[in-house]
Amino acid sequence: MSNRSRQTFLKRQKELQRQDRQRAKGEKRAQRRAADKDKPVFAATLEDPDIVGIVPGPQPLPWDIEEEEAVEEATEEATEEATEETKEETASPK
Repeated sequence: MSNRSRQTFLKRQKELQRQDRQRAKGEKRAQRRAADKDKPVFAATLEDPDIVGIVPGPQPLPWDIEEEEAVEEATEEATEEATEETKEETASPK
């Protein structure tokens, strides 16, 4: 039988677990450092990939306003004609 007391045994087990956690953390840190070395480093001369192709200043419109206005005018005219026809039909009894 061993002469160790229960408290000494538990303390030793606790210390071994702590060492294992520290060892695992050290391995993770080493893996992160190795992964960081593989990442590309953006220098001041390189462009940020998020803003490549953006031109400063006024931006062109994504659609043609003149075409949109023409379409709106045509639909307004059509609705006005339709309402006028319905008014005429309701105003003149047959």
